[in-house]
Order: sequence, then structure tokens, then C-alpha cells
Amino acid sequence: MPESLTNFVETTQPTLLASDPEWRTEGPLWHAQGYLTFVDLGKSQLLRWSPGGKVTTVRAGTGEGNGCTFDRSGNLLMCEGADHRRISRMFSSGVVATASAGYQGKRLNKPNDVVCRSDGSIYFTDPELRVPKDQRELGFSGVFRISPDGATHLGTDECEYPNGLAFSPDEKVLYVAISRLDERCIQEEERKQVCAHRKIRAFDVARNGTLSNNRVLVDLSSAEPGVPDGMKVDSKGRIFSTGSGGIQIISSQGERLATIRVPEVPRNLAFGGADFKTLFITAGKSLYSIKVKEPGIAPY
Repeated sequence: MPESLTNFVETTQPTLLASDPEWRTEGPLWHAQGYLTFVDLGKSQLLRWSPGGKVTTVRAGTGEGNGCTFDRSGNLLMCEGADHRRISRMFSSGVVATASAGYQGKRLNKPNDVVCRSDGSIYFTDPELRVPKDQRELGFSGVFRISPDGATHLGTDECEYPNGLAFSPDEKVLYVAISRLDERCIQEEERKQVCAHRKIRAFDVARNGTLSNNRVLVDLSSAEPGVPDGMKVDSKGRIFSTGSGGIQIISSQGERLATIRVPEVPRNLAFGGADFKTLFITAGKSLYSIKVKEPGIAPY
């Protein structure tokens, strides 16, 4: 039985931090220097929000930049779904380089989200559905791993449409959000019908980084707007996943605990603030925040 939302958040209503009618917000990331970056996917730009409300442009021409995180040296990693179709690395100097753009000599599909393990390994999702069929080289959707030596390895090809991803606090489990199965799911969403292919999968992570024991952690079938997308984990091991109807709070055993309702359809989220008890939410044309009672896991 779902718990009261007030067990997890200080206030039940998200606060609007910034909005622009032309934005398509994604990829929030809190920086130790005390500000948040997020992407405007539509205009391919990386933006910076500072407490006080000022929004500035950090980088233009991101190639439909999407999910972001840090590597273990503090460089910003970004999934770029267009142009280079790569994982990029932006250094403090502003120089941008490619961390991975292919696997076994073939171009990636459309990298979506990314997370870094404490040993420096980088995991990212690469769904193929949004890529025109004549431009698909891999022939499957994958979760990939970039090892510390820079080589790209296939983690799994057992995900229908891998989207957001996050580690459990001990990094022994990798959670992968599954947004849909195929084009029929997009049509079901447009018709406001129940989509039975929204879920979160879980994989065991070996010490060498390989993935195994693919299983469905929780079924998130729904007719409400929004799909499992961006995902983060708090210090208690609870999963915060954007999804149908808002942000789903889910236990590590797959129990749905509560839902944070957001005025717009949420696409991604990130813990931040000095104590990591602020949940920043990119939704539609806006950036929101809400205070939570337990800190999230920092990306650095």
C-alpha cells in the first residue's frame, strides 16, 4: 500500500525555478560550486541555473544534448543524440572531446542517459527507436560501459527501450528505466490508452563491471502522460523515477511508495543543494525543485 508522500518530502508541491516557452528541459546536474546545469534539448544548449534564478548559456551546439553526469575527474559527460551521436566529455577549460561514439566499428544510436561508477566506469543507455531505420548501424538498443581505459563494451542488449539509469548505493545493482516497447506504445500514449511496457529493470553488477540477472523490478504500466525516464537513487536506496503521473518513489524491492505530482510532465531529475536534499526536476518547458527528507547520492 502506498505511503504518504509527506514521509519523503518536506512539501508536496514543487517550486517553479525557471521557465521558457521554447525550452525542452532535460539532463539536470548539480555542481559542487553551488549551481545546476541542465539542457535545452530543442535548441541543443547547456544552460546554468544559479540560486537566485539567473539562467545563462554554458555551451551551444550540443547535438541534442540529453542526460549528463560527471566523470571521476569532475569533467561533464553528456549524451549527444544528434550530429556526433556520442558521449562527450567537457573539460573545465570548455574543450569538448568524444568519450565514445561507437561499438565494434558501428555508430551508436542515440545516447540518452549516463552514470559513472566509483571505479571510473561510465554506463550509458542507447535506444534505437528514435533513429530512422536507414541510419541504424548497431541493430539493437543497448546499455554500454566505457571502461577506465576508454574502451566501449556492451553491457546488455536485453532492454526494449533503455532510458534513465542509476546505481544502488553499493553499486551492486544497476537500474534501467524502460520507456516503451516500440512505435505502438507511442500511439497508445497519444490515444491515452494504457501502455503495458513501462517498467524498471534491474541488473546485478559484477566487480569487473559486467551485467547479469536481468529482471523486472517494478511494472509501471499506465495510461497517464509520461514514461519511465530520468532516474536517481537516494541514500536509503529508494529510486526516484520520472514516469506516468509524476515522479515515482520506489523501494529497492520494487514497491511503489508514493508519487510526486509535477505541473508538467517530468523528464529527468537530480539531487543537489548543499545537503543533497533538493530534488531538481526538468519538466516540459520548466525547471522545478522540491525538498526531500533524505539526501540523494551525489554524482561526484
